Amino acid sequence: MDLTTIIQILDSSLRLATPLLLACLAGLFSERAGIFDIGLEGKMLAAAFFSAGAAFATGNAWIGLLAGIGASMVLAAIHGVASITFRGNQLISGVAINFLAAGITVVIGEAWFGLGGRTPALAGDARFGNIDLPFARALSDVPVLGPIYADLISGHSILVYLALATVPVTWWVLFRTRFGLRLRAVGENPAAVDTAGVSVVGLRYAAVMICGLLCGIAGAHLATALGAGFVKDMSAGRGFIALAALIFAKWRPWYALGACLLFGLLEALGNRYQNIDIGGFDVPTQFMQALPYILTVVILAGFVGRAIPPRAGGEPYVKER
Repeated sequence: MDLTTIIQILDSSLRLATPLLLACLAGLFSERAGIFDIGLEGKMLAAAFFSAGAAFATGNAWIGLLAGIGASMVLAAIHGVASITFRGNQLISGVAINFLAAGITVVIGEAWFGLGGRTPALAGDARFGNIDLPFARALSDVPVLGPIYADLISGHSILVYLALATVPVTWWVLFRTRFGLRLRAVGENPAAVDTAGVSVVGLRYAAVMICGLLCGIAGAHLATALGAGFVKDMSAGRGFIALAALIFAKWRPWYALGACLLFGLLEALGNRYQNIDIGGFDVPTQFMQALPYILTVVILAGFVGRAIPPRAGGEPYVKER
């Protein structure tokens, strides 16, 4: 395998890992505050549809991004009302959001565009184009480092760079700010936070809405950067893979980056090598394409060591009177 092939695989891995990373960080904020959210998949799917629809209608990818974020945050607010205000079961609320998004995107898509739930193909300014970083072309002929900078680091959409920048921002917010300290405390011991005079409900709603924001960007990336429009169920289980990556990363931002890049690499390998001959045995195409999902099952089976979630996760808080 030569350097060019390796760079192409890593480049594809980074693009494919971007929605996983954003969704994983979204779940990180929510679960650190004690709100389990398996509705990441549904929020990404709704965001992908509405971002593609708005981008097609306006011809502007940025308006599509705002529409996707708005759709995702509406579903996040619904999850917050169900699980925080009414103290409902957080898992059931997340499942309901996934079903709602899967159905409503097809129904509205057929009503608006008449293409079986798809949106028309996006082109031009309706998609996020790739950005060439400074000196990328000038340095492209430099051995080894040139292709790495020009073809791997440079040449991605702004949403890819935004996702990478979100990792240190998330680390700083959670571990270096008062808001982050309180947010983590809410996920561990909400009664102590309430006793200190800080609103548990307010912090949990803030975490849920941040989760909606990041899922909205992830969905918009799927439809307006990674793809060229919306197709039915295009999130393809990425929300659940992001949850597995979150467990793999043990609810830490930098570990989440590594976990998502690993999932992205497996998906890139599966897409590039449809058939592999190992000792005369042809590995089926379906196996290569299923690699990310196989790793998800392995992680959830507990083969990566014990991952301890926030102690108050999944439990509604009832204020003592």
